[in-house]
Amino acid sequence: MNRHRRRFLQLGAAAVLSAGPPIAWPMRAGAQSYPSRPIRWIVSFAAGGANDIVARLLGQFLSEKLGQQIIVEDRGGAGGNIGMAAVLASPPDGYTIGFVAPNNAINATLYDKLPYDFIRDSVPVAGTMLLTNVMVVHPSVPARTVAEFIGYAKANPGKVYFASSGTGASPHMSGELFNAMTGINMIHVPYRGAGPAMTDLLPGRVQLMFDNLPSSIEHIRGGRLRALGVTAAKRSEALPDVPTIGESVPGYEVNVWNGIAAPRGTPPEIVDTLNRAVNAVLADPRLQARFAELGGAPMPMTPAEFGNLVVAETEKWAKVVKLSGVKPS
Repeated sequence: MNRHRRRFLQLGAAAVLSAGPPIAWPMRAGAQSYPSRPIRWIVSFAAGGANDIVARLLGQFLSEKLGQQIIVEDRGGAGGNIGMAAVLASPPDGYTIGFVAPNNAINATLYDKLPYDFIRDSVPVAGTMLLTNVMVVHPSVPARTVAEFIGYAKANPGKVYFASSGTGASPHMSGELFNAMTGINMIHVPYRGAGPAMTDLLPGRVQLMFDNLPSSIEHIRGGRLRALGVTAAKRSEALPDVPTIGESVPGYEVNVWNGIAAPRGTPPEIVDTLNRAVNAVLADPRLQARFAELGGAPMPMTPAEFGNLVVAETEKWAKVVKLSGVKPS
């Protein structure tokens, strides 16, 4: 494990320690009254996508819990790198936090040069949601199963276009992994978020997408899109009749997770306050019911546990990026 990753886990461990017995040194003045004003939560993709949907839902519950408004700010572009760069360049005072997703783990290898090192320059705060991507096609596509789609794509090499919420996001890499494991040649079309991608998928300008389930589920239920499979290892309770892709492509699996990070240097007391608030609202049956409707499940974690997840996912996706040979578009 390199020094950057060790530092990331150390920061998470420091936040966990703050949850124990009273510490021997005085809390910083800002931490004692935190939060005393609204908190900005930057989502690194455009409005209307799954990240935006989840952040706004969770933000409502957090605002109630913390007694201060959580302001969700969508700042898309460059596979989520623009928004995260803004988070990590913000003062480490707890008033700017970032929405963390698999793209942050993927981009560490996908991009040769970034204006930041995510693990080095952030501190893990909390896990929020565990969900899956879903392979959805426009109803005009003559395939009702994953196997039928593979046959269709092989018969039409270079003519099948799949949308994503941006280069390096999990919907993109889900498609690239599918390409690599099935030997087909779908063409990637990146957008600035799932919302803009959906505007081209619904009228059939692109044929399919490996979308985060929350932003596709109502279109599936309404018959506007056809779900062929989910990327997780087991079927989603929200779509029990939709098989896993792995049932047709053995070994295929992509899990999607969300969480929160703050700029490096954010006081452990503030990280702990946020972590306790997040875990408390994740235990609220009302929020759990809403997550279930979206096809997700709460993912409560300590800062250290979330840090471990990000490190493990960064290592996993480094192998997939190198295997696929994909480059930023």
